[in-house]
Amino acid sequence: QVQLVESGGGLVQPGGSLKLSCVASGRMDRLLTMGWYRQVPGKQRELVATITSGGDTNYADSVKGRFTISRDNAKNTVYLQMNTLKPEDTAVYYCNSDVLRLGARFVAWGQGTQVTVSS
Repeated sequence: QVQLVESGGGLVQPGGSLKLSCVASGRMDRLLTMGWYRQVPGKQRELVATITSGGDTNYADSVKGRFTISRDNAKNTVYLQMNTLKPEDTAVYYCNSDVLRLGARFVAWGQGTQVTVSS
C-alpha cells in the first residue's frame, strides 16, 4: 500500500499565503505525475496543479500566477505554495500521485487538508 499524507492547511486571511505538503510512503518503485486537487461541498473535485517526475507543471487557470507546485523526489514529497489567497480558494485540498510498483501503475489519494480563506 502507498499512503499520501497532506499537511499545512488552515485558516488564512484573504491575500495571505499557505504552503501545503504531501508525503508519500509505502511500497513503491516510483512516483510519476503528482498533483493537487480541491473540492468544496456540493461540487466535483477539481484539478489545481500537477507536476511530472521531470518537473513539468500544469495549473488551473484560476490559480495561475498565484500557486506554485514543486516536488522533492528524494523525499517523495510534493508541495503547493499558495499566495494571494482568495475566499474562493476555500476547499479541502487533496494530494494525488500516479504510482509505479512492480510494473503496475495505479493512483493514490491523500485524505485531504482543509484550507479556509476568510477574514
